[in-house]
Amino acid sequence: MPKLSIIILNHNTSKLLKQCLSSITAHDDYQIIVVDAGSTDNSVTMVKKNFPSVVLIASPTNPGFTRGNNLARNKAQGDYVLFLNSDTQMFPNTLPEMLRLMASDAKIGIATCLVKLPSGKLYYGCHRGFPSPWNSLTYFTGLAKLFPQSKLFAGYTATYLPLNEIHEIDACSGTFLLIRHSLLDQINWFDEDYFAYGEDLQMCFNVKKKGYKVVFDPHAKLIHYWGATSGLTKTSQKTPDLKWSQARYEAMKIFYDKNYRQSYPQFMRNLVFSAIDFVSKTRKYSD
Repeated sequence: MPKLSIIILNHNTSKLLKQCLSSITAHDDYQIIVVDAGSTDNSVTMVKKNFPSVVLIASPTNPGFTRGNNLARNKAQGDYVLFLNSDTQMFPNTLPEMLRLMASDAKIGIATCLVKLPSGKLYYGCHRGFPSPWNSLTYFTGLAKLFPQSKLFAGYTATYLPLNEIHEIDACSGTFLLIRHSLLDQINWFDEDYFAYGEDLQMCFNVKKKGYKVVFDPHAKLIHYWGATSGLTKTSQKTPDLKWSQARYEAMKIFYDKNYRQSYPQFMRNLVFSAIDFVSKTRKYSD
């Protein structure tokens, strides 16, 4: 049985997927599963031709991020499962370092690495706090940027934590999310109430509720060509996909209702949802 199952969801990113698969150092203990979400480019043909050992699941339609990744549930055999974006590039020591970290502490439920954009800038999603009402307020009002070293104001961006040390965080991104297979089964994989976005936060939230840690390891690195599928970044060469944009803001509401609605009065929910609606109308891209 393999030690690690790597699940890569792909939608029309054939060139980047090839680069991603090529960057994964071959290892007998690694099982690689590609779930193709209704691509209309040559992704399926490319995988069959160049990576015959990869387990390929070809969906005729795009079921979204959560359902797409969950299609690999009955195929994954590893003790650990890594959810990896197709628009990423691995370094030789990335997987050995992350597996070493997981083996070092049985209470680490999820681990992630240092994810950087091609520009060298940190991809914020790999190192963040939960979007509580206060954290969301300080983020959207810009207080987090004004006071990046303040735990009070930078709770969501978590910029007050050292990026050169291994430490616990609230949440990471599904771009690179390594989790124990047994724990993944306990929390029932990705929550399919989310189409895309927010599902990684929810998974981290569920894991922490069970008493496990989410840990960030800067000694392992990854490059993320962000926005290749959605087009929701300024550096993406694709036209923004409105379905993905809508899903991003819908996910914020879903996360609030699942995790905070019972802890705050109704007027807080109304305020939060109004703020989300305002931001969704004024912000075209992610940043």
